[in-house]
Amino acid sequence: MQSIGKLFLTIGVLSSFINLTGCGTTESTRTEEPSRSVPTYTAETFFETTTVFGSDLNDDGDAVLVSSDASGVFNAYKYPVDGSEPIQLTQSTEDAIWVQSWLPGEDRILYSSDQGGNELNHLYVRESDGSITDITPGENLKAQFLGWHDNKEYFYVATNERDPQFFDLYQYQVDDFSRELLFTNKDGLNTASISGDGRYVALTKTVNNKKTDLYLLDLHSDDNTPTLITPAQGNVAHQAFSFTPDNSALIYGSNADGEFVVAKAYQLSDGTVSNVYEAPWDVSFLYYSDSGRYRVVGVNQDAQTRLTIVDQKTNSELNLPTLPAGDLRGVNFTDDDSAMVFYINSDTSPNNLYYHKIGSTQVTALTDTLNPKIDSENLVTSTVERFKSFDELVIPGLLYKPHQASASNKVPAIVLVHGGPGGQARKGYSPLIQHLVNNGYAIFDVNNRGSSGYGKTFFHLDDKRHGEDDLQDIVYGKKYLQSLDWVDGERIAVMGGSYGGYMTMAAMAFTDEFELGINIFGVTNWVRTLESIPPWWESFRQALYDELGDPATDKDRLYRISPLFHADKITKPVLVVQGANDPRVLQVESDEMVENIRANGTPVEYVLFDDEGHGFSKKENRITAQKAYVDFLNKYL
Repeated sequence: MQSIGKLFLTIGVLSSFINLTGCGTTESTRTEEPSRSVPTYTAETFFETTTVFGSDLNDDGDAVLVSSDASGVFNAYKYPVDGSEPIQLTQSTEDAIWVQSWLPGEDRILYSSDQGGNELNHLYVRESDGSITDITPGENLKAQFLGWHDNKEYFYVATNERDPQFFDLYQYQVDDFSRELLFTNKDGLNTASISGDGRYVALTKTVNNKKTDLYLLDLHSDDNTPTLITPAQGNVAHQAFSFTPDNSALIYGSNADGEFVVAKAYQLSDGTVSNVYEAPWDVSFLYYSDSGRYRVVGVNQDAQTRLTIVDQKTNSELNLPTLPAGDLRGVNFTDDDSAMVFYINSDTSPNNLYYHKIGSTQVTALTDTLNPKIDSENLVTSTVERFKSFDELVIPGLLYKPHQASASNKVPAIVLVHGGPGGQARKGYSPLIQHLVNNGYAIFDVNNRGSSGYGKTFFHLDDKRHGEDDLQDIVYGKKYLQSLDWVDGERIAVMGGSYGGYMTMAAMAFTDEFELGINIFGVTNWVRTLESIPPWWESFRQALYDELGDPATDKDRLYRISPLFHADKITKPVLVVQGANDPRVLQVESDEMVENIRANGTPVEYVLFDDEGHGFSKKENRITAQKAYVDFLNKYL
């Protein structure tokens, strides 16, 4: 289910918090490299790179289920672990296919797909003969796969077909896809995890934007009523990670102990709680291989996921062969724990899938996704940089310096704003960023106050201050760029998607700092947006209001921070990009913004995709958008 921190995306004492996270300096640790010229690659060249995700291994352990956009649209593929050629399992030419799981039997799969980006995902089964069945039929419903029973005879699905606002829990039989309703959700709970034996369900309830309670439902009980297991802890956020493989405990995350999320274990037998894993950063996830031998922990360390795999049998970290540089992602094991698959991703390398026989010294690369026309040496690795904002608060960000930049060859720059509210700029491959940097634009991807990953105090500093304090962080990010001798301080733009698109328009309407703005499906009228949220966000409505404001009581402030009503103040060029099927930021937001800017006589360009939603899934459309960004920057910056 959705997190309040990323609705508009793909999210103690303050001084001691800053010291804890090492934010007390604006000095760069960069080792300066001499500038050099690099070939300029086209948008088509960058997007000929293949995007892949999904790492479910089949029962035989000889193939991985993957979504890939090699065909131009995301489809399902079977990747043999021996490194032989993948087999395309679906043939969609319109709607993206997001793989979920293998089903018993040769090449039977479960996948999810919506209609043109409207986010009304259904679940489909693709049989071995290629036939496809929608197992969640109906109009205007949304369905989600929630995992398997240990016996692999059942799997779990949540749908909002009964009530568009809430998701009920069903158990599906794998042989004929008949189903049984396990839990009728009338209280705005969200199913987070189900024990492997099918007895316990972990659910969360968002009370406000600081407090998320954790409930436990025993499906063997008579009353079928969830029990609150995190009572009386004040404004504490909890999240369920997983049940232990022996079904004895629920592993969950909690920020009750301080600034950061700690992984804890709740014993199902007696309710005792103990810490399982903690770090001076947020624990993002913790899960186990099916047998329980291996434990996988991810920590969000300064905008980068640090992943640890522990062999519980020896209580030591799993030794892996030397791997390419980058972060491990999507780790999965075979049923017998004899082998594993995982992705490696870095700023200069997109996701690549690998297979490793545990104990061996070999790793098999199953993909090579970067377009061979691109030399990775010509791409740029970001550095984490920090600067002081208007109130001395230290703000982190990811800085990308073009290879051709130097004090004698100053380059224009872009302050990039992530989605959210509450999202996070993170390290990892982005064709959008790398293409802009390759074309000679420095990028500063700023984690303004309100971003996740830097503790709960930092996360809540922008509550009902959006378009004000967080906007000043963006302005001071620009000032930081102006302090660099290789940046042309007179040529700096602002750009962002979703909530970052709002921040872009706020920067253009409420400041005179930036030479142009690129708004990618950004909110421009908070009153309308908050009054027209999708029904399946109902369980987060109060948290969203706590974060941004209630249109019934905070209308004056929401009006004041909405760029649509201040378009007369926008005097510099703006590019707006929008998907017509976006259920989060409606097309009318961008239509009216463009109309009002044009009425003001300010240059504005508009790119509208009829077949996209909140994010662009088709490769052709991503190329069109990317060309528009660069053409607009070249024209006006």
